Amino acid sequence: MLITTTNQVEGKKVERYYGIVAGEAIMGANVVRDFLASVTDVIGGRSTSYENKLSEGREIAIREMEEKARRLGANAVIAVDLDFETLREGMMMCVATGTAVFLTEKE
Repeated sequence: MLITTTNQVEGKKVERYYGIVAGEAIMGANVVRDFLASVTDVIGGRSTSYENKLSEGREIAIREMEEKARRLGANAVIAVDLDFETLREGMMMCVATGTAVFLTEKE
């Protein structure tokens, strides 16, 4: 399945729109990792533990969105947007939204 942030795909036309699909991922962060991340931030390095959590959340949200689109009969999700939010201390959320469509070759 094609997943893209663009509204159009070169050489393809939208045959059918299925509507908005979304996937969510909520992740908790652990206290030790939070402490180490804050130390890393103070000394100017990158917090790989948080980067890994964000990456994991993004992958889960996209996979969930893709599965919902597939169940509708779509072969692509266009206009994809990713949002990250902090829900409360130690909790992060990633939401992937897009438009489920069926693409065909342009004639």
